[in-house]
Order: sequence, then C-alpha cells, then structure tokens
Amino acid sequence: MQVHSSNNRPQQADVVVVGGGNAGFSAAHAAAERGRSVVVLEKGDEDTAGGNSYYTAGATRISHDGLADLRPFIAPDDRHSQTEVPPYSPEEYAADLAKVTNGANASDLTEVLVHESKEAVKWLSGLGVKYRLMYERQAYQRPGGGYLFWGGLHVGNVGGGEGLIADHTRVARELGVDVRYGHGATGLVVEDGRVVGVEFATETGGVDWIRAESVVLAAGGFEANPELRKQYLGDGWENAKVRGTPYNDGAMIRAALDIGAVPGGDWSSCHSVQWDAFTAKNESNRELTNRLTRGGYPLGIIVNTEGRRFLDEGADFRNYTYAKYGKEILRQPGSIAYQIFDAEQRSFLRSEEYDMPGISVAEADTLDELARKIGIDAAALGATVQAFNKSIDLSIAWDPTVKDGRLADVEPPKSNWAAPLQTGPYYAFAVTCGITFTFGGLKADTHGRVLNSAGECIGGLYVCGEMLGGLFSENYPGGTGLAAGMVFGRRAGNCA
Repeated sequence: MQVHSSNNRPQQADVVVVGGGNAGFSAAHAAAERGRSVVVLEKGDEDTAGGNSYYTAGATRISHDGLADLRPFIAPDDRHSQTEVPPYSPEEYAADLAKVTNGANASDLTEVLVHESKEAVKWLSGLGVKYRLMYERQAYQRPGGGYLFWGGLHVGNVGGGEGLIADHTRVARELGVDVRYGHGATGLVVEDGRVVGVEFATETGGVDWIRAESVVLAAGGFEANPELRKQYLGDGWENAKVRGTPYNDGAMIRAALDIGAVPGGDWSSCHSVQWDAFTAKNESNRELTNRLTRGGYPLGIIVNTEGRRFLDEGADFRNYTYAKYGKEILRQPGSIAYQIFDAEQRSFLRSEEYDMPGISVAEADTLDELARKIGIDAAALGATVQAFNKSIDLSIAWDPTVKDGRLADVEPPKSNWAAPLQTGPYYAFAVTCGITFTFGGLKADTHGRVLNSAGECIGGLYVCGEMLGGLFSENYPGGTGLAAGMVFGRRAGNCA
C-alpha cells in the first residue's frame, strides 16, 4: 500500500498515538524518551483537545507513605506544615478497587497500577507535569487549625484538567512529539496480520493514513455515542448527559475489534455521577465541567420526584460511591432527583459545586414551600423527612472525616453522616445522570499489548487509558482513571 502525504508533513513514524489525553500523552512521552519518532493524532482542534482528561479536576489516586513521601513532587504550600496525610499502601489501594468493583477488577492490571502509580507521577513531575495536594477534595480543616486528609485520594494536578493537558502538551513539544490536531482516526491498517498504520479523516472529507511500527490506542470509550450507550448499557442511557469530551464515540474500539481484538472489561457499566439537571449547556462544557457535579450528597438526602429516598447516601465516602449513583438517578421517574439539605448541612457544601451562578437550585424557609417550588407533593416529602429525622441515632457524634456509623434506620438506610433536616432555609439541588466514561474496552496484557481471541498479542497494537478494559466494573474509586492512564500509557510507550 502506498503511503500518502498531505500538507508536506511526513506520513510515517515509529509510533502513532491515537488520542491526546493523559494516557495518550504518557505513552507519547515514554516512547519519545526512548528516541522514537512519535505522532499524536488528536480528533479535537487545539481549543477542544485533551479528551476526558481536560474535563477532570486532576485528582490522581496513588499509593504512598505519607506527606514526606509526596513532598518531592508536589508544589510547595504553606499549609503543609499543619497538614496530616496518612499513608496509603498498595494493599489499601488494591482493596479499595476490589471493594467498589465487587472483585471484578483484573488482578494483573490492579497489581501493576497500585505499585507503579507513585512512580508514574514522579516520572511525569520530573518531565514538568505539576502536582499538588488536593485540600478541597478530601481534607478537613480542623477548628483548631491544620488539615486532616482521609480516604486515599490526596494528589491532583495544578490547574486541574486544563493544567494537566497544558503541561502534557508542553512536555510533548519539548520531547519532539508531533501533535496533529483535527485528525480523527477512523481505522487501522493491517499488513500480514500486523498493525502498520492508522487511517484518519482529512479536513476535506477524505481519508488518509500514516504508517507506523507501533500504534497506541488512547481514544477513550463510547460514552459520547447514544446508540452504543443504549446497546450496551441499556434503555434510558441514551438520555444521559455527556460530562466530558464529545469525541469518545467508540470508533477506534470497533476498529480494533474489526481486526480481531477481543473486548475487555465490563461493557454493561460505566462511570456516571449526579449532574446538574437543568443548567443550560450541561453537556461537554469545558468551562463548567467541575462545577456541574454535585458531590455533597452524603451530608443530606436524595429524593425522587415522588418525594421518596431511593439509595443510601452515606454508604461510604463520596469518592467510593459518586461514580455509581448517576445510574440510580437515571432509573428514577423522569431521570431526575433532588439533593435536599437544611441550612446547617448547606454550609459544608463545596462552593465550587454549589455556588455557581445559574445553578439548578430551589430555596425555601419551609419544606412545604420547597416541595411546591420543585413540583413534589409536599405531604410526600414531609413524610420522608419526618421518618428520616426520627430514625437517626443521635447518640453518635457526627463527623464528616470518618465513617461515623451515625445511622438513619429507615428504608433505604443512611449508614453514615445522618443528620436531621430541621433548620431552615432548606435547599433542593436538581440532579440527573452525567456519564463520564464507559468501563468496556479492549483486552490487553499488563504492557498494553492488545490480545486476540487466542490470547496472543496483535503485532504493533497497544492500548491504554479508558480504552483498556478490565480495571473497573459497576463503580470506581475517585482518581484512579488518571493514575491508570499514566501507568499503562507509560508501559505502552516503553514497549512501542
């Protein structure tokens, strides 16, 4: 097959990476450090590039031995002297993954992730990607001063996802990586059973291709494709709001399957969250993405449009439940629910998520008035709140930094952080289901080499990021996606 050229740019490279997000750039950096010529094909233009990584808050879950272990690669901060960061061991990390996925996480991928996550962050930090402690995500400011972290999620990117992609892009250019924007990959080129290139759509509507010794797929899942969501996730999922990039349509997953790759991971579940229901432009909004999530629900209650609770808001810390509760709201009438707080609980909510202009919120001095404002039967909401308030074990101290066991013994129960709603004004935040990424992708070994039905590696083809199936099922511990992207992106780039 003849290799075409366009715009006088060489149409051949040692390594072609499909997708310019965190995982793709990690693969590109690793390959470039080995002296390989690297081209990154990014579907978005420079203003819309970065995949789902741009839309994140930058939270990155890594194992470590405490603050002293983190200091060499996090930005200095005056608060560090008053901060406690407990160690988070690889064993704890693995246990958290197993807990939230009910043991469906692949053991071989998990073992690599939990042991190499810190080293991957140190590697990227050394290249110029900047990290910090994430006080706003999982730290509690003590009344007497200082901060206490909990729950394992301690590190994030300076500047969030936007900062992450800016850093990655700068590093790639410094390493000589050729990043090509507006290049939407459409297929794989195979010769003698080996992948030797990538087809992509041209600006004129045609198809061109670039030859490569190795191709690394890092183009995300299929969450932006309503038809595939309905096919694999089920009826109703076509109505979910897309939180991140609109470009993850599953095209390159299907391209790999078409040449003999086998599916990996859980194709029937995904990462989905409680998402602002009615704010304008609440899909793929790069400016508002981290302000449309509603993560304060463990402190209050969630009711559907019939005024009924339907899940355990306090089953665990937010970072262990938030990725599975979006689908529970999708199942409710109209796929809408309301997070309800009183004045005391409202004061604990993150301003980033709950104070933005134009937010979908109702406020009232009484619960009856609140119910009328959101179109819920006042008697039904009142009965729900009354039963909830009466069932709380007030003998246990309320403490948001630990699973305090303060139980609301109703159906469904609220296992932790139960506090009566009794002090006006009251607030109702309208939420729906926002889908982040799908858990089904391609099956690969621990170096990202894509496998066929015989369990053999397909020559020249690698995968990383959200396209790599096997780590997640049903649920997800916050910050694991970026960690997995850099770990397995680096591994793929070291092999490609």
